[in-house]
Amino acid sequence: MRIGVDGKYLPGGHNLSPVEKLEYAHSLGLEGVFFRTILHISPNLDRAEIQAVQRKAQELGMYLEAGLGRVNPYTNPETPELRAIGSGDVLLGFRRMMEAAAEAGIRELWVSTGGAKPYKGMFATDRFRTDVTWEEQLEATERLLLKLKPLAIDLGLHLNMETHEEITSYEIVRLIEAVGADVMGVVFDTANVMIRGEHPVLAARRLAPYVRQTHIKDAYLELTDGGVYQRAMPCKGEGAIDFCEVLKELNRYNPELTLSFEAQVPHGGRTPGEPMVIEVYDPQWIQGHPDLTREDLAAYYELARNYSERIRSGQAKGWRALNAERFEEEEAVQAVIASRRYLDGLCRELGIQREQAPSHV
Repeated sequence: MRIGVDGKYLPGGHNLSPVEKLEYAHSLGLEGVFFRTILHISPNLDRAEIQAVQRKAQELGMYLEAGLGRVNPYTNPETPELRAIGSGDVLLGFRRMMEAAAEAGIRELWVSTGGAKPYKGMFATDRFRTDVTWEEQLEATERLLLKLKPLAIDLGLHLNMETHEEITSYEIVRLIEAVGADVMGVVFDTANVMIRGEHPVLAARRLAPYVRQTHIKDAYLELTDGGVYQRAMPCKGEGAIDFCEVLKELNRYNPELTLSFEAQVPHGGRTPGEPMVIEVYDPQWIQGHPDLTREDLAAYYELARNYSERIRSGQAKGWRALNAERFEEEEAVQAVIASRRYLDGLCRELGIQREQAPSHV
């Protein structure tokens, strides 16, 4: 396993070019960069630009990963660059991105069904839209993936669906079964599954045979009258996720897996405001998750209850105390370094083989 970072969330990397992001990540002791889409490496798919980034990654001994974007036809208009790169033809846009990635040797490609929305409660994701049902969105996603399948086979690519905020692990497995594991896998976001009421270790067990990329982050969970508070946290062993168990499951199926941090970035010198509320008591929310079993819900509630007890006993900080702490670029960078050291230590503890981090960090 190798430990790297999602380039979109690299603290201090906002104004850096892709080559500079690789160099900067390497200076922090990281071993790769996951660019969210191939367009983040080169907006015009300029082959010379992409090759320069690939050469830099090889020179530094780093992994280079990327993606395509949203494959839910109801949400991909929110990222118009996907259509623009195809000169108005969405499928041509995907083809051009897939061909550029394949030429650069990038064969594991991130895809998703949606993006976070600036609303509270159930409308924070596309799952509970009122203009189109979630089932209709999943059906449309499956149809688009099946259209992309022949090209993926021809180019030797995997389209890896993220456990994004709006989709469950059960639904991703069904998509893989429908489209085929020969062209489809998973980007396992360790914290997002909890937004859908799933325990991260149980989700890891379900998904591990298909996981080909990751977004690694921890999470804060606290029971509240409205449901469960959740927010992302650095992966330093202070959150709710048992990374020992998660890594065991992932390593069992893919010892070469890359672990890419989705790091926290500063917001005005502080961490973000009020956490997301997961409305697990709401009958509409419950009805909208028909796959969740009693085992799933019991494990999830136990996880939230245990973390809530840690907060009440003073073993963990509440979100207001976390918000009061300084969190500028320096703290964000140190959180990434601490997270890398934490995961490196867990890998050693578990006997997981991985490349040695640079000794100067």
